[in-house]
Amino acid sequence: MNTASLPQHFYRPKRDRRESLMSSKQVLAIALHLSVAVAFAPPSAPLISISQSSALSIAASSSRSPLTSIDSDINDGDDASSSSPWWENFQLRDSTLAPSVLNDFPILSKQFDSDGKINHNDDDNGKNIKRLIYLDSAATSQKPTAVTDALTRYYERSNSNVHRGAHALSREATEQYEDARDKVANFVNAASRNEIIFTSGATDAINLVATSLSHTCGRDPLQGELYLKAGDEIVITEAEHHSNIVPWQMAAKRTGAILKYVPACSKSGEFDLNAFKGLIGPQTKFVSVQHVSNVLGSINPIDSIVEIVRSNAASDALIMLDACQSVPHMKVDVQSLGVDFIAASGHKMCGPTGIGFLWGKEEILNSMSPYRGGGEMIDEVYMDYSTYAQAPARFEAGTPAIAQAIGLGASIDYLNNIGMDRIHNYEVELADYLRRRLDDVKGVTVLGPPVGTERAALCAFVSEAVHPSDLGTFLDIEGVAIRAGHHCCQPLHRALGYSHSARASLYFYNTKEDVDAFITALESTIGFFSSLAGGGDERTNESDDDDGFVPLF
Repeated sequence: MNTASLPQHFYRPKRDRRESLMSSKQVLAIALHLSVAVAFAPPSAPLISISQSSALSIAASSSRSPLTSIDSDINDGDDASSSSPWWENFQLRDSTLAPSVLNDFPILSKQFDSDGKINHNDDDNGKNIKRLIYLDSAATSQKPTAVTDALTRYYERSNSNVHRGAHALSREATEQYEDARDKVANFVNAASRNEIIFTSGATDAINLVATSLSHTCGRDPLQGELYLKAGDEIVITEAEHHSNIVPWQMAAKRTGAILKYVPACSKSGEFDLNAFKGLIGPQTKFVSVQHVSNVLGSINPIDSIVEIVRSNAASDALIMLDACQSVPHMKVDVQSLGVDFIAASGHKMCGPTGIGFLWGKEEILNSMSPYRGGGEMIDEVYMDYSTYAQAPARFEAGTPAIAQAIGLGASIDYLNNIGMDRIHNYEVELADYLRRRLDDVKGVTVLGPPVGTERAALCAFVSEAVHPSDLGTFLDIEGVAIRAGHHCCQPLHRALGYSHSARASLYFYNTKEDVDAFITALESTIGFFSSLAGGGDERTNESDDDDGFVPLF
């Protein structure tokens, strides 16, 4: 293909006053990708299928309406009446935290060349080298060397199966594995170490509870058994992660229980306590809600939720908390929460992948049927029946994730060494800074609590000019890693009127400069796409279904 065949709008100058995001070489590469994408798109695929413009249909509209909630005078960082924008002189109160830990995360020093490829050489050879800006910690956090070293030490010095071996290696491995359980128990202030069940992650933990309470397929529970049955009601919310929706759909189908949900009431993420109270009644036997939304960043009012359930639900109703986005970022005290279970993932709290935990009250765990059968979880096995061990072994059939559990213990040591209060306070301020910076970006709508309301250290947002998938791809060229998609929250996105969103999520190793670099790249990317609007193919086919959308890459 020669350049003469390219649409004219690829050579129009940017309207944005900032330095151009991409070189002419990169623009040419993008044009080539675009041509290929259009050529190989399914014939039936609509070019536009949601209200957010995609790269394949930027020509649909050149108009951009400013957000009604943003004052245009405040938004314009280049306002001539101001010597400098507000954020240039802003300083975090604990500005030493992130710089003090960056050397513990070697991956955060990774660099990218001008083509967005990882630079493996120390010598930049005159290239435009960009450092990694990692803003995807809500999906998984990075791992400090204290954790990776713990994994290596286990495999090099202590590798053995746990619990059943009489030799020294097995005893040492068992001691490290069970020591990790103690660390988790202390981290969440469990009443007993027996209340900590190691799982493969939070998804596994929620499935453990849902399956244990429902695999009777509707039969009446035996004496002393905890089971859901036909007519029992399970209450969740529309804002839940799929991991806290699908297992309860399956449980309801198996048992004949009724699944109800609290609607997502607004983009602000406010929990609708009135709607929730209206769903809770004598037939309510299980409630499962998230502590912090992985999309909205809102922190749910757990005290009020627990009070409503304890006052209005069945006397034996149980409450579960999806704590994936809270345990890594704030102190979580299970005894003060008043719930019966929490689920959390190790990989979001600087730990390895493949490990998480379920906390449950010991007496409740011991009244539940095992989740899986096999070695370790038994008491006695006969050919016609078996008896089962007490928790935690009751729910840890087979060889566990030994190294991962030890790594999780090391991550807890690391977090405790910094201090969870310090991490939380730092992230509250950094999250507010991110929210305020995004509020200044024209054409961007931020989901979740408004500026000035405490939120988790993440912001999901949508742009009028760029589809989230394309936005994530173009930011990646600049070394900025964000998440784009529905974030395993399709019902929530539908309720809010979007199919996808982009999400920037922070952790204690992120800095103010990370946020500034992200905003600069975001504004440049939006400006670049906006400059392309108005040319090209005018065909559009808008619908509420995004199944036919073909992203740029």
